Amino acid sequence: MSFDLSKISSQKVKAIPGGEAVEMQSFWKDQNVAIIFFRRWGCMFCRLWAKELGEIYPILKKNNIRLVGIGIEEAGSKEFVDGKYFNGDLFYAEDKSIYQTLEFKRFNLVSIITSLFWKQSREAIVKGKSLGLGGDLKGDWVQTGGALLVGPGGRLIKYFTQTGPSDHLPNSDILKKFQL
Repeated sequence: MSFDLSKISSQKVKAIPGGEAVEMQSFWKDQNVAIIFFRRWGCMFCRLWAKELGEIYPILKKNNIRLVGIGIEEAGSKEFVDGKYFNGDLFYAEDKSIYQTLEFKRFNLVSIITSLFWKQSREAIVKGKSLGLGGDLKGDWVQTGGALLVGPGGRLIKYFTQTGPSDHLPNSDILKKFQL
């Protein structure tokens, strides 16, 4: 699957904490970057993905690959930061336009509840609970997310969209795509 980064390059996200607005293209201007688009800050699956990314953060950092996490809204971000779930830089989108432009789908009530019974979701729930990650229902709980792996100057390496709430790009795939 491919995506034209110019569609989002001038869109802005706000830093957590601080609220400084930056353009998306600033992330990939001069370096490799892994950008994770989380569903919700209070989502246990998102917290689990963030924690798992911590396992490869030292490798990414050593190889000058920036790790960025973006949420669809500010709601719940304080708890996410306080929980120290993510080792990279955090931002939030002021509106849903970035997620819409990236074509991240939205669940409906039936599909979100049904997806919680998928094997992948059940396994993630067990793992998240064993790590004490918790979660809450704050924010937009029907939005999906994904990831962009981008090289310097905006060369798209990987475009990933979630098909379910617990779906995520495995660490091994991220390292492989960055040839690590």
